[in-house]
Amino acid sequence: MSSGGSSSVSSNAVLREAEKYFGIMYLWGGETPAGFDCSGYTQYVHAQLGISLPRTAAQQQAFATPVSNPQPGDLVFWGSPAWHVAIYAGDGMIYDSGRAGIPVQKRNMFSGVTGYGSVN
Repeated sequence: MSSGGSSSVSSNAVLREAEKYFGIMYLWGGETPAGFDCSGYTQYVHAQLGISLPRTAAQQQAFATPVSNPQPGDLVFWGSPAWHVAIYAGDGMIYDSGRAGIPVQKRNMFSGVTGYGSVN
């Protein structure tokens, strides 16, 4: 699959898949359930649903279709080019693998968001 508005994977499916990895610790360069960095996490979650994303946050930002009103399951970016990426959970919350010492979790979206993107 590619970007462009395909609706074959529901936002609920993305969120359910993302939740499976809660508690896995951050690992710089990690892209498997042995440990994730931010873009490794988003890439892995989407791959389990048949959506192929590029590897880095900046590449995922360039790949995604920009949206101004994010829906659950969309990507959230910080920086331009992006230095962090998360999955929008709705109601101002995100799922992400944020930094060393912190597990994959659901948390409040923090300031500095530079954009949102749909890959589904």
